[in-house]
Amino acid sequence: MRFGMTFIEVSITVAILGVMAGLTFPRFGSYRDRIAVDAATSSTMSLLAAARHAALRRATRTAVHLDSARGSVSIVAGIDTIEQRPMREVHQVEFSTSRDSIAFAPSGLGYGAANTQIILRRGVAADTISVSRLGRARR
Repeated sequence: MRFGMTFIEVSITVAILGVMAGLTFPRFGSYRDRIAVDAATSSTMSLLAAARHAALRRATRTAVHLDSARGSVSIVAGIDTIEQRPMREVHQVEFSTSRDSIAFAPSGLGYGAANTQIILRRGVAADTISVSRLGRARR
């Protein structure tokens, strides 16, 4: 009666596990990229909604500054910075925009938002946010 495993059995098992891991790691990397881009897109959408609500609440013009060089998005109402989010540090994504800022009137309508595109990227994953001239954002 024999208990245990031989060296050949262990070697074959380790080789099979290595092949399986080699096949799944590239997929795992693209999956992580997709998750990061989705999180950054949701975060940016929530910032745009927060800026619009701040304009309505404060009855003042509120701007969203999109700084793609620093990788951050900030909401400014008058001289007050309401919120600032470093997208590059938090989500490890890069983004590019067709405009560097979007403003919301006290009525909640957008100024300078006409067909603004925000493209968020990481690795092989990318997502686009479109902002209409009324200030409505959609994926």
